[in-house]
Amino acid sequence: MIRTVPIAAACALALTASAGLAEDHAAPAAGKTVHANVIGQDGQSLGMITLQQLPTGVLVSTDIKGLPEGEHGFHFHEKGICNPAEGFKTSGGHFAGGDHKHGLMVEGGPHAGDMPNQYVGPDGVLKEQVFNTGVTLTPGPKSLLDADGSALVIHEGADDYMSQPSGAAGSRIACAVISPGE
Repeated sequence: MIRTVPIAAACALALTASAGLAEDHAAPAAGKTVHANVIGQDGQSLGMITLQQLPTGVLVSTDIKGLPEGEHGFHFHEKGICNPAEGFKTSGGHFAGGDHKHGLMVEGGPHAGDMPNQYVGPDGVLKEQVFNTGVTLTPGPKSLLDADGSALVIHEGADDYMSQPSGAAGSRIACAVISPGE
């Protein structure tokens, strides 16, 4: 009976200490949030995207209307310029974030900006969330917020996840400038 009290006290002390450690080592709070206006080929707003820095990547939330039905390539591009008069080609190529090939199904890939295709229903609405572990909103080589920013681009067709350099997803139909000031 005498041994039970010290063991019980030691267990209680250990549980209290581990509860305190769990509080001290909780996941970091969410970081920077960036909002960006998505424009269509006519330059008119189609909605918004929200990018939120999380401990292990960036959560991309979309609230977009007026897109054609079907599967669409969905990528971060290297420059924060969305000029509809030039078919959004001003946004440059895919955001590589290092020495990677394009495609989720390619050895040596994917680009940091490659994300799964997104499906738009007959109502033209894209309201989804995608988590990207290849990019960040913090300074560094994988930052979407470098000196010239970046862009989120939606393509007319589906990315085949293999073709170089961009997945054969067709024309760029929507674009959002991602910059520190947004």
